[in-house]
Amino acid sequence: MIRDYAKETTDRVAWIKQILADSRARGIVFGSSGGKDSVLVGILCKMACENTLGVILPCESKRNFEEDTKDALLFAEHFGIEHISADLTTAKQAIVAALPMELNAAASTNINPRLRMTALYAIAATYGALVAGTGNRSETHMGYFTKWGDGGCDFNPIADLTVAEIYEFLQYLGAPKIFWTKAPSAGLFEGQTDEQEMGISYAEIDSYLLNGEIGTNYEKIERAHKISEHKRVPIKRYGLSAGS
Repeated sequence: MIRDYAKETTDRVAWIKQILADSRARGIVFGSSGGKDSVLVGILCKMACENTLGVILPCESKRNFEEDTKDALLFAEHFGIEHISADLTTAKQAIVAALPMELNAAASTNINPRLRMTALYAIAATYGALVAGTGNRSETHMGYFTKWGDGGCDFNPIADLTVAEIYEFLQYLGAPKIFWTKAPSAGLFEGQTDEQEMGISYAEIDSYLLNGEIGTNYEKIERAHKISEHKRVPIKRYGLSAGS
């Protein structure tokens, strides 16, 4: 499907404005990682609401403090978005030290995005703002996000866009080239990239989602989608239906 990004921009900005009006929120807060998703969300939110705040939240990873922070600051300056920073490393270390067992790598790594979610909601509550999500369709389909971490938000203006479409959208909006050419990474540990960790390229995932193309990694995509279903469905509550 070929998207009309002029119309997409108008429609998404109007959608965000309506959410703000309905909730009577006074602004928007989003996690600014210097990556493609947060950049697109930040641009759209700024168009919808002047009171948009990007929050840079480095935690442990050297990349967080160097490349990610540098790109987040470049983005904020280029699009005139207010930003603040908070180092979550000490908070992460305190949680790990307080637990009576040694955590495995996945458990430890997932603390980082959950701390960021906590920080974003604390800031949003202080300012009477909403938290904007930054997850895209491709990673959501694969379950490549942390439950109650980067998956936690009040609204998400890019949830239906694949990685390929986000790159196109950023080019349309005039984002600096770095944001649509750098390798996608959650920056959770040194040398980490999304595609390396998933063992599959976003191009393959997007071809499947957009065109129904079943490549050599079709089974890997479907398996990842199936085992991560619990991340995408409402909480199961005994005696209550989803709408109760």
